[in-house]
Amino acid sequence: MKTLKDFEIGERGIITKVSGEPRIKRRLFDMGLTPGTEVYLRRKAPFGDPIEITVRGYELTLRNAEAEHIETEAKK
Repeated sequence: MKTLKDFEIGERGIITKVSGEPRIKRRLFDMGLTPGTEVYLRRKAPFGDPIEITVRGYELTLRNAEAEHIETEAKK
């Protein structure tokens, strides 16, 4: 298991699971971060937090505390 928090710049993956409290899961789902969706890590802030990803054709910025709830697998 690899979380979105562990991605390196330029890495792609497929979301396999979103965990966390119901409030956090709902927020992430509302942003389009659902299982089966492809994500791409565009960049990280100088100290690694926050990160910017591309998901469903738009750019999204997440804190590492949110990104650690998103489990992924390598894109094949």
